[in-house]
Amino acid sequence: MAFYIDSHCHLNSRNIEKIGDPDALVARANAAGVAGMVTICCRMSEEPPVLKAIADRNRNVWLTVGTHPHDASNPAEKVFNTDQIVEMARSHPKIVGIGECGLDYFYHHSTPEDQAEGFRRHIRACIETGLPIVVHARDADQDVIKILKEEGAGVKNLTGVMHCFSSSAWMAEEALAFGFYLSFSGIVTFKNADALRDIAKNTPKDKFLIETDAPYLAPEPFRKNTNEPALVINTATVLGDLHNMTRDEIGTLTANNFFNLFTRAKDTWLAGA
Repeated sequence: MAFYIDSHCHLNSRNIEKIGDPDALVARANAAGVAGMVTICCRMSEEPPVLKAIADRNRNVWLTVGTHPHDASNPAEKVFNTDQIVEMARSHPKIVGIGECGLDYFYHHSTPEDQAEGFRRHIRACIETGLPIVVHARDADQDVIKILKEEGAGVKNLTGVMHCFSSSAWMAEEALAFGFYLSFSGIVTFKNADALRDIAKNTPKDKFLIETDAPYLAPEPFRKNTNEPALVINTATVLGDLHNMTRDEIGTLTANNFFNLFTRAKDTWLAGA
């Protein structure tokens, strides 16, 4: 039986509460065939205890730790140095990655300087822990790749994913050359996303994931709705069409890709944690 993994969602978001509490959303996703999901941290100063509690209650939920670029200038987030990020990443067996972090030049919630420094701290923590990094990139492709190359020079164990990929073909090529995965969200189902679908079609089958980024970016035909992990299957359908595979084949493929990248998730899955 095929199954699906939502590699990126926000189960603790206030914007998702109106359609259900985290456990109800997990149950709905499971009923739809979504076997697991990663609930992503955006603020290390407040979210980890909540996310750990959700993961503890649900065998098939994992979490990350990190600071979103929108919060990079927040004094409560700037206090976390690389050692503290590493310590937090090692504080729970179901913490499977670091992020989301990166650069966002579309909004101006944090300064570019704070974003860059925060991104570098997260990359260094990933190198020390061996956990993959979850990268947010918006209108900042050149600088994201530049920083990854600078921090990752000569490093063999730096792995990660470009979350909610919606950047250029150049960015896709650079990220793939660096060994990173591309994760496609509901955006790939949008009617005006032909360029993104071309990138998804040309992404090697062993290098892409699927995600919802719930509660944001619900796929067609639910675009105006609040997104939730159960809807990752709609994204899988479109990717299946692009790769001449069935939806279930894409589900199994991307689940295997997910476990190849997020190896700690695979360990806890096999252990029944």
